[in-house]
Amino acid sequence: MLTGAAALAADTPGRWLNVKDLGASGSEFETTAETTAGSKQITVKDVGDFKVRQEVMIDGCNPHYPDALIRGPGAPYRNPKKLGDEVELRGFDGSAGKWLVFLLAIDGADPLTFRWSDDMAKTWSGTKVPVTQEWVDLSGGVQIRFKKTDWQMGHVIQFAARAQLVTTIEKVEGNTFWLKDAPNQTVKAAPVRHCDSAVLQAIIDRAMKEKRNLFFPAGRYRLARGLVLQDASSIHLEGASGENTVMDITEGTGPVFRLTYGKEVTIRNFRMVGHGKRGDHAGPMITGSGYRFWGMALKSCRAVQIKGTERVLIENVHASRMAGECFYAQGPCRTGEKTPAHYAKSLTFLRCSVTNSTHNAFNNNDTGENTSVLYCRVEDVGAYAYEGPGKFVRCIGNYVRNAAGGFVIGNYERRSEHLHTLGCGQAVIRDNVLEGTFTGRAGIAVTRGARQVTIANNLFINFNGTAIRAADQHTSGYPARNIVITGNIVDLTHRGEKPRTRTGIEVYSSDVSVANNQIYVRGQVDPRVSGIWIKDPAVNITVHDNLVRNCAYGIRTSRARARVEEVIDPVTFLQKGLPMGWRTSHRYRGWGVAWITGDRASGVSSLVSYDPESLRFKLTQPHDMKAGDLFEVFPPHSANWNIHDNTITGCARPVVLDSYGSETSLFQENLITRGGAEGVQHAVVVSGRFNLIGNHISGFDEPDSAALLLRPDRFGKTCPNLCRNNIFERCSAAVKESREGLWKAATTDGNFFIECGSAPEPANNSKKE
Repeated sequence: MLTGAAALAADTPGRWLNVKDLGASGSEFETTAETTAGSKQITVKDVGDFKVRQEVMIDGCNPHYPDALIRGPGAPYRNPKKLGDEVELRGFDGSAGKWLVFLLAIDGADPLTFRWSDDMAKTWSGTKVPVTQEWVDLSGGVQIRFKKTDWQMGHVIQFAARAQLVTTIEKVEGNTFWLKDAPNQTVKAAPVRHCDSAVLQAIIDRAMKEKRNLFFPAGRYRLARGLVLQDASSIHLEGASGENTVMDITEGTGPVFRLTYGKEVTIRNFRMVGHGKRGDHAGPMITGSGYRFWGMALKSCRAVQIKGTERVLIENVHASRMAGECFYAQGPCRTGEKTPAHYAKSLTFLRCSVTNSTHNAFNNNDTGENTSVLYCRVEDVGAYAYEGPGKFVRCIGNYVRNAAGGFVIGNYERRSEHLHTLGCGQAVIRDNVLEGTFTGRAGIAVTRGARQVTIANNLFINFNGTAIRAADQHTSGYPARNIVITGNIVDLTHRGEKPRTRTGIEVYSSDVSVANNQIYVRGQVDPRVSGIWIKDPAVNITVHDNLVRNCAYGIRTSRARARVEEVIDPVTFLQKGLPMGWRTSHRYRGWGVAWITGDRASGVSSLVSYDPESLRFKLTQPHDMKAGDLFEVFPPHSANWNIHDNTITGCARPVVLDSYGSETSLFQENLITRGGAEGVQHAVVVSGRFNLIGNHISGFDEPDSAALLLRPDRFGKTCPNLCRNNIFERCSAAVKESREGLWKAATTDGNFFIECGSAPEPANNSKKE
């Protein structure tokens, strides 16, 4: 019984076209052929199902140099042009590999030199090679000679060396094929395969013109180049199944489907196979004029690429071995009051999968709207499951295993004016499962430009990497903020090889709530694991009702260190290390600056503010500073940290408050117990300005252990500011001081010391033996 598009195609023949009825082969059959250089006749071992007018791919018989481009000297992705007679190439015969790729970049101006790579910019085989009109050896027998001499820093040359011939069968007699194009090399047994690129493109063009839909029966549709849907008004492309309808671009380049503008496209029920794999990740490079370029552009294949199509649904499409971002969107976007003629309004990926691929699974490289990644599976990819600054993003119900990272929200490097009106990176990340080793940024990361992000009810299984990071130490772009992290269960247990230093939840950004999460390690304490980690100079942080177990650190805070990059005048400087806030932020007005030598403050200054346009910091008074000087910053009065009602148990260092703090930095109503941890020296360490109120600290009864260790801050001042109404129970020592007098200098009253081996004088506190 026919179902889905197959049934529709049978019942409504006027609406649906069957691609096999119109000449697509969808055939897996392949054979070998004897070719002769310069002859259009080939002799095949087995004719099989090959027919006249079908396109074929013949390997090993046609050495040539396709995909040859000149980029730069400016932005390398803008307006590359075809390589003409600027250089000559020779020497490739296919014996060193059937598909080589080369990248050359001018790396010296006087004298003129270049560097070159044959592994997609991961390494450079030659540097500072003189640009002359002599032949230069590359690799694989390939040689290059420059004919043009007016190259500039920033110019990049790319080309491939291939032995493939893509042509058409014009005549068949017995085992002899007459081809449209002749090979240029004699080969005894050249592989011959079907190629459906040309016929499928013609069918797609017809369907769009006639406003018809396309049905792809089960089969393997081999492609030498991707298929383009330009300005589609409304079209459905549907395979017979997501397993047996295979779009095979292992011998081709480009995306399987490229959508450019148009109103509505639906792609459903395909399996797509490329020529990459995890570990083949191309390297990034910086051109001689300072622009970033990714080597994956040299030999790329993708599942689907989208530019400005308004509504796209991709359902039950399963891609593997892609050598680029697998599902990729980039195009014009709405920015504040400016609305382009075409832009992404809705992009939905439903029940798709990406496996064993080199880069991102889903990449929204623009601020298009309403991208939804729903109930998809991502496994063994060399970059992230999803990355992008899109607006109104939803990543819900997905499974991700063994990737460089999970979901990266924001990462918008530019400080664009439109972000102040419409913003970007608004996202809901919920109900996902992330498992295994993550080698990159984090399982879920919120970074540059993102605002209004909810991370809820996600599960992290045997997670060998940082789970959630609300972080912004980038000096480019605007800092992420307005983030809620709630209801996540993070299992950081790892029993395999190469355990990573990792954290359950890291918070560097401001305006963040962390609530009702569980973070733990099964079994013994893992010395590489932190539960919750908060860093200066974040402000407006609430952390409550979390359960942290069996971590090296339970809850910890730390300082952010920056350095002076350039001194403008005695009060003005540029820096690296602090987030460059929005113009509506505090802009560091009145903040303190601690000049750091070693681990101590050697001086203190204060800031007038920083300018979000010029990125300059300005001091209230001149300071003798130079490039490279280290400093830390702290708020004048209110950091607004409220860490309350958390349970920390079984951790080696349960609580370490080692940041500057403020009058409004509160640590209150928390429960801290030793649990099964051994060798715990201190339950709570305070070396910043925090108010400790109503906490219950119990069971730290090992020899030389103490409930509370007080240390002075960077300036040698008293910490904490206030210690009131806490319960210290069954501890070898209630309080220890790294310098005598810290307890007496603090405001301490209403505390209870129960069965503690030693405790400070009661005064306004209660002591019970």
